[in-house]
Amino acid sequence: MAVPHHVLSTPGTRRLAEACRPEIAELTKRLLSAIFTDNPEWTDYTSVPRAALRDGCRRYLTRILDLLGGETSDPEHDDVAASIGRERAEQGVPLEAMQRTFRLGGGIVWAALLDKADLSPENQVGPQEIRDAGTAMWTVIDGLSSALVTSYRKTELEQVRQNERRRHALIEDLLAGRAHDATFAARAARELNLPPHGGYLVVAARSDARPVRAGAETALGALGIRSVWHDRVDSTIAVVALEQRDAATVLAQLRPLVRGRAGASPAVPGLAQVDSAHTLALIALDTLPAEATGLVALDQRYPEALLVRSPDLTGLLAAHALGPVLELPARERDMLLQTLSVWLDENCSAAHAAPRLHCHRNTVINRLQRLTVLLDRPLEDQRSILELSLALTALELGIAPTDR
Repeated sequence: MAVPHHVLSTPGTRRLAEACRPEIAELTKRLLSAIFTDNPEWTDYTSVPRAALRDGCRRYLTRILDLLGGETSDPEHDDVAASIGRERAEQGVPLEAMQRTFRLGGGIVWAALLDKADLSPENQVGPQEIRDAGTAMWTVIDGLSSALVTSYRKTELEQVRQNERRRHALIEDLLAGRAHDATFAARAARELNLPPHGGYLVVAARSDARPVRAGAETALGALGIRSVWHDRVDSTIAVVALEQRDAATVLAQLRPLVRGRAGASPAVPGLAQVDSAHTLALIALDTLPAEATGLVALDQRYPEALLVRSPDLTGLLAAHALGPVLELPARERDMLLQTLSVWLDENCSAAHAAPRLHCHRNTVINRLQRLTVLLDRPLEDQRSILELSLALTALELGIAPTDR
């Protein structure tokens, strides 16, 4: 809220402020000296050129006198304080140092005002007017400090957003293959705090909710594992540095962080191969059914990966291998498919499959005979086992059989 004009500028306050104007240069020197001598451990102006710091001090002290002199009356929205806050935020000066500098400047101006009141009786500034000047003085400092903080924090937020956009763009370029350019790879490693050399793996995660625990990058960092995490509209991507670790060890640390379904690429030798690792991680992710949760490595899912990479051929395979069974009524179809799946999983042993199916061994044999008749082929030869296994996997992945 703007401070009312009459509070900031009484006749006595205006006379004192006007008397101090010729001393702006001297007041600026005092403030510069105070910045570096009063609690110097609080001060970090190393990123600010001395001339820029001097100019900022001069503008700030001048604006205090402007407000006390009645030339302006809204310190909380002051453009000079806001400009200084923006500049120092961009230069990385701590906000605490800026607030301290504003207080020091206020004290220097107040001392100058008191000196003028004591040394210039012709100004006719009485005790009440000095009290009024004091009230106005610290109202001005509070208002300017508020304008400083608001501008500083706004600039910080803008910088965070810009940095995040730049970081996301850098990761997208990395995933798109720009790291084949050694100059870009070096810049990406530097700006993303990743090692320029050594192995990497990429993880792709997806879920209706957040697929990875919040703070995953920090959690891995606490274990000494460097990574960058990148949220997209439909997925979360992580680039993870191995740094002398084997992929299995890193994946073991990643698994507890996954909340949805995720796929990991095989290890690649460097940043230049992150784009191909990204592609492989997405393939590994696609080998998991939509309702699944957990992290799988592509090394564990090569048959499934081959199927999802060629859905048209996979659909034809499923229809070729299981077509007559898939045309049965749902209850019989599901029973036979389950029997076939468990039997194959038990190395084609009806005796081992029966307990899992909660039925007698002879029942399993009868169902297998029914499948043999329907499919018009033996079930136990090597080619049949391969085709039937792949076809069942295709159904689990949700790849629909294709009519030939």
